[in-house]
Amino acid sequence: MAKDILSNLTPAKGSRRKTKRIGRGQGSGHGKTATKGHKGAKSRSGHKFKLWFEGGQMPLSRRVPKFGFKSRNRVLIQSVNVESLERVVTEKKLGGSVVNPEVMYSLGLISKKNDPVKILGNGDLKAKLEVSAHAFSKSALAKIEAAGGKATVLGHTKS
Repeated sequence: MAKDILSNLTPAKGSRRKTKRIGRGQGSGHGKTATKGHKGAKSRSGHKFKLWFEGGQMPLSRRVPKFGFKSRNRVLIQSVNVESLERVVTEKKLGGSVVNPEVMYSLGLISKKNDPVKILGNGDLKAKLEVSAHAFSKSALAKIEAAGGKATVLGHTKS
């Protein structure tokens, strides 16, 4: 066999297929309607559907609201500020030093028992509290720890 030189190179056997020759007579198997079927827009010459065309179905651009869209997968997080925790302590509504979502719900700081809670850093905190919540802002963490308290992050659970 001759040496492989650039002018003699061919694709490996079975790696390339013959192109389908459309509209070359009945004997080819792709004659007559040239694989386009009978009638309809797709059989006409020069026809090309727009990318967004959905076959007469109401298009996505008209189905989706133009403003005020709310994702079905959104997670509603309830927020509680550090100043609210301090207010509860100064009004002596809090029994101990442990604050968790159940305690916050019973004190009226949050409206839903099962939605995640985030503690935000607005206001000052002087009381030493053990706060458990699903998330904390950096400033809230700093204020809780500066007051000598402890912050515990809970896992997201919604039932």
